[in-house]
Amino acid sequence: MKSRFLIIAALMLQLPLLDAQDKVVQKVMELGKSDNRTMEHVDFLANRIGGRPIGSHNLQDAEQWAADQFRSWGLEVIVQEVGEIGVGFSRGPWSGRIIGANVPDGPYLHFVTPSYTSGTKGPQKGRVLKEPQSREEFERMKGALRGAWVLINGNSTGFALDWTARGDSVRTAQKGRLDSLSALNSQIRMWNWEHPKEQKELNPITPVPGLYCQEMKEAGVLGFIQAAELPMQAHYDRANCYNLTMETLPTVCEIKLDKQQYDHIARMVSERRDFMLEFDIRNHFFKGPVKYHNVIGIIRGSKYPDEYVIMGGHLDAYDVASGAVDDGNGVSVAMEAARLLAASGAKPKRSLAFCLWTGEEYGLLGSRFFVENKTVALDKISNYFNRDGAGLAASGVVVPEAMYEDFVKVCKPVENYTQGIPFTVTKRTGEPRPRPKNAGGSDHAYFAMAGVPTISFQEKDVFGYNFNYREIWHTESDNYNKLFPEYQNHSAVVTAVVAYGIANLPKLLSRQGLYADEKADD
Repeated sequence: MKSRFLIIAALMLQLPLLDAQDKVVQKVMELGKSDNRTMEHVDFLANRIGGRPIGSHNLQDAEQWAADQFRSWGLEVIVQEVGEIGVGFSRGPWSGRIIGANVPDGPYLHFVTPSYTSGTKGPQKGRVLKEPQSREEFERMKGALRGAWVLINGNSTGFALDWTARGDSVRTAQKGRLDSLSALNSQIRMWNWEHPKEQKELNPITPVPGLYCQEMKEAGVLGFIQAAELPMQAHYDRANCYNLTMETLPTVCEIKLDKQQYDHIARMVSERRDFMLEFDIRNHFFKGPVKYHNVIGIIRGSKYPDEYVIMGGHLDAYDVASGAVDDGNGVSVAMEAARLLAASGAKPKRSLAFCLWTGEEYGLLGSRFFVENKTVALDKISNYFNRDGAGLAASGVVVPEAMYEDFVKVCKPVENYTQGIPFTVTKRTGEPRPRPKNAGGSDHAYFAMAGVPTISFQEKDVFGYNFNYREIWHTESDNYNKLFPEYQNHSAVVTAVVAYGIANLPKLLSRQGLYADEKADD
């Protein structure tokens, strides 16, 4: 009788807490329908601020804005310095056109340039040449290179040419190999001329893009033009941007041109037609150092403040577009989850951390710093939810068996939250995979390498909007109009409810079966 009384008493003591938790979840879900601001966040980030590469004024503005938003909602804010870059970069407008060749004042050229590459000194006009493929070709045309635009072979990957000593070393080795092949071919041609009935095949020589770029730069070219598939990608000068000083800024433009226009121009060059190209590119630099930061908002746990449920996305983005999808999408969902919970009066048992990472596009710099510096105890992180990329609807999770019952419980409120977007919890089958040893993909990587659970939501284009992430990833198409408000709004509510539920579980999520080398919980 006494034991039954104690059980009843214990349950009664828990009722106010359970009721408060239910009210928070209910309030989050109500606000998620009546006052959802997810798209407002991404609108400001993408359309008011714009692309946000490391070292840009835009990224600095985004950091300040995000920290101010978190503070205005009553969150504790940590601005974590991750690193610095010696020279800053700011992108202005750009334009280009064909002059002559029976094309009056046009057509206008469709192109991009990587971040941290040179612009022009106002509008620059010049003739067009194809790049030399051998030392002999370079010597023959070096006098004509001054003031010319040069067509580089191959399709662009979005990155700049490697102007470092390492790049020079690679090109020197390639030139030595090609010089040897050219010498052999000269001997073969002589043999074939002397033995018309016993012809030998020449050694094939594959063109190497930018092989003589240093020599052409010294000869005074205006810039290099390379073909780019649509939609075009533009990354950055990853080989050299961290080594730049105001005394060693790049001086030669690197243009990635719409492949159809590139092919048309290359054909006109082959036909030796009389025309010029004009480009006006405003790529600007400013003196650093320019620091970059993680911005972290925290709702501190009431019972276990040193244990965490973390969610986030990366604040930096390439600036060829506005970074709305990659990763304004993830940032806006994490920020709205924070706002909804704060507005609902959430007082979770464990701390909720909303992490906006820096430098993901430059090598997962922010999340790596957070993990490697043990900003929080890694064994006290229940889960890290990462959202980066597609911007579709959070439609479910796949979890190890040891987590299954806990996820079923916390996901119950959102299983039919949005009409037409059912949410499911699936038990993972098969043997667990080994813990990853190398980073890659996105900001979950270093957490996973450290053994932290990184269960993230499955995402689906449930309404069939024909979304294709490859068309947007790091391209000129990564803009606000590529996001779907119903998916963003839904995902912010799901993130808030599920993260809050995990924070209120009796214990941290079990790591049993998470990775092949994980042992059962003690």
